[in-house]
Amino acid sequence: MTALVVPAPTSARRLSKLTLWATAGVSALVAFGVFGVLMAAGISEGFNIVAAVFVSAVLFVVLSYILSRIVEGRRKASDRLATGLVTTAFVVALLPLISLVYTAVINGLPRFDATFFNSSMRNVVGAGGGGLHAIIGTLEITLAATIISVPIGIMTAIYLVEYGKGRLAKAITFFVDVMTGIPSIVAGLFAFALFAIFLGPGIRFGIGGSVALSILMIPVVVRSTEEMLKLVPNELREASYALGVPKWLTIVKIVIPTSIAGIITGVMLSISRIIGETAPLLIIVGMSTSMNYNLFSDRMATLPVFVYTQYASQGSDAQAYIDRAWTGALVLILIVMALNLIARLVSKLLAPKGLR
Repeated sequence: MTALVVPAPTSARRLSKLTLWATAGVSALVAFGVFGVLMAAGISEGFNIVAAVFVSAVLFVVLSYILSRIVEGRRKASDRLATGLVTTAFVVALLPLISLVYTAVINGLPRFDATFFNSSMRNVVGAGGGGLHAIIGTLEITLAATIISVPIGIMTAIYLVEYGKGRLAKAITFFVDVMTGIPSIVAGLFAFALFAIFLGPGIRFGIGGSVALSILMIPVVVRSTEEMLKLVPNELREASYALGVPKWLTIVKIVIPTSIAGIITGVMLSISRIIGETAPLLIIVGMSTSMNYNLFSDRMATLPVFVYTQYASQGSDAQAYIDRAWTGALVLILIVMALNLIARLVSKLLAPKGLR
């Protein structure tokens, strides 16, 4: 009886990594070359690096699809095309952020010096001066808004997830949804009207800005915390109840520690949402060129309003005002980045050991 001989499978042809890297290099070379020629010919003002990166990404997707169709066949080529389109969409979404950060860094570096961080704008009408008063005001007002918003938001989310039933829970959910879409200037007008009733129409102080920002911050904290609490498995709650642990202690010892990383991330997202708001602070906080550390007395400067006033009210030396505005924007971006890095570190340290 003769044995059946099965031929060994042949390895399918595949594009090598070197070929893909070479294709990416050629795509980038062609795209950057075209935009370089356009700049040299005077057709475009300066080199548009964002458009060059986008064109090179699209060109790479097209070339890799053609090569894959020739070498690997239709099925693998379609897979590469889909992967390329998803990657290109990611690049397109990332380009505005990269462009924004790049523009802020390039324009903000000329005044990113010691003078900007150790002096205010008091008695400065031209070059010089700094944004120390605006940095301090932003940190104080944002910290006060966080102190107001985080306890209210987290406790509201705990009520909705763990206790909320019936009409009250539905009403709270409805109002949280409404507050999420409130324009920031409406929050500023509400805070101004509230304090004007008791303190007069000319009231301007930092804590009013904190109240206005907390109106914008609370719904974000509620929504993010609510989603994180819902992700905690019910088995953990039931195991705790089976051991005789009361519900409030289960929430404190089991539910919140399990979801603390996500809660902190949501809080940081809400801070990033409010720290750049300008309209509410213009209405209730106003603007000052001098240092003011007291949240409960007189006007205060904040970085968003500082950037706006520097750009909108340029003096005789316009470039000095523009440079300070860009540096203020750069500092605001760096503060948000630092807060997010700190939040990631804290969430890793506080997360349960099995989730690290």
